[in-house]
Amino acid sequence: MSETTNTISIVKAADPSTINPAAADPAATRLEHDCIGQLEVPADVYWGIHTQRAIANFPVSGITDAQHPELIRAYATVKRACAIANEELGLLDHDKAEAIRQACLEIEAGKLADQFPVDVMQGGAGTSSNMNMNEVIANRALEIAGHPRGDYHYIHPNDDVNESQSTNDTYPAACKLALIDAIGPLAEATKKLARAFHDLADKHVNDVTIGRTQLQDAVPITYGQEFHSFATLLKSDLAAFDRVVPLLAQLNLGATAIGTGICADLRFRRSAIDHLGRITGLPVTAAPDPVAAMTDMGAYVATSAAIKSLAVHLKKAADDLRLLNSGPRCGFNDLDVPARQAGSSIMPGKVNPVIPECVNQCCFMIFGMDVTVNWAVAEGQLQLNAFDPVMVHELLSGMSLLTNAMTIFRTNCVEGIKVNIERGREFAQYSPSISAALNHYIGYEAAADIAAEAVRSGRTVREVAGERTDLPAEQLDEILDPIRLARGLGQTCREHQQQ
Repeated sequence: MSETTNTISIVKAADPSTINPAAADPAATRLEHDCIGQLEVPADVYWGIHTQRAIANFPVSGITDAQHPELIRAYATVKRACAIANEELGLLDHDKAEAIRQACLEIEAGKLADQFPVDVMQGGAGTSSNMNMNEVIANRALEIAGHPRGDYHYIHPNDDVNESQSTNDTYPAACKLALIDAIGPLAEATKKLARAFHDLADKHVNDVTIGRTQLQDAVPITYGQEFHSFATLLKSDLAAFDRVVPLLAQLNLGATAIGTGICADLRFRRSAIDHLGRITGLPVTAAPDPVAAMTDMGAYVATSAAIKSLAVHLKKAADDLRLLNSGPRCGFNDLDVPARQAGSSIMPGKVNPVIPECVNQCCFMIFGMDVTVNWAVAEGQLQLNAFDPVMVHELLSGMSLLTNAMTIFRTNCVEGIKVNIERGREFAQYSPSISAALNHYIGYEAAADIAAEAVRSGRTVREVAGERTDLPAEQLDEILDPIRLARGLGQTCREHQQQ
């Protein structure tokens, strides 16, 4: 069956994006029913009774599914693949399938985005989101087919749009595809930030400073090596995202309620998975054990861990830049981050490292995200974990937060950093820890005495060593050369390798 986007011949209704809401009577309703009873639904909306009940049941966070467009798009894609599979298997006639497919394509394109009002903190393992999607697709498909909204005798949200499906297999599938979608911009922001650190490293490949351990003087390092290390950490996070995608692409369509496939044609699982893979271009596979997959949230754990690792590395870079920027008179003052705003309402001229501080706070939010996801994952009882909604909300929110945080970190901070080169060179020359280079020649005890005298006298280790050892001046210069000491394992900057 063709998966092109040609409009089908039965299209009669107007494009929903051209409908003027003001022209509709806001007081008009249509009466719908469910297993609980009847309920009036606004006549001008595409959702139905199940969504209307969810709106009343969960006025909790004020954050709706619509605020996660990746999830809405992914769910519509899942429903489109299922409709194609159902037609292929003879479970849905051509005209209905085409109307459903066209409605899904519109939602995937961003139309009807305001028709998904269910709070993300819903109960029911995503049932309200699934019902919402089924109803919106059904009512838009009814319009496409020339029927009024609510005419479920022709296209029914459950019998037709939800054919061979359950919330418990389609909602997790949509969640996982949404997470894969969100990885794209997150990975791109990570790559750009890594490149910015690489560029900064290349600029300062020969500029030496002092390394610190336990916030105390250690041994020499170049600014290039220090900045390059940030980029290397980010590259490890990119590799982690690559490993997560196949886990997220393992789906459980056709398993329905608890993984036994009840109410689904036995052929549906393979057909739906195949069509979804072709539509998305992703390495979509069917979970090998459909019952286990109903409660296995390992892909969420892995995704959360990858995001948290990125946050840890971002916090490391932000923390280090704050320390290196400290001063300008009474701190490290190794470098200056760009001045972005006045830093005090009372201290004139004070400028704070506000961008690294903003990034820090975003990272704190991610640590909370990871705790929430892990708790939710651990709460799956018997044949279902009911807490996918909070997991996908936290993960998508966290990914968006870090994507934005890395963009402002790069553009408003990293790309404008100015290194105080002379300050770093002075640190490297006057640090007593540089005496470690003498251990091999005069022993640890003698080197320690030289370091102590350098601290007491305020002189360099090189000056004291010249007085207290018999080593030739040229040899001492070579032994205590800060650049040479920084490159014992070669230059680690991207474009400047020294062996």
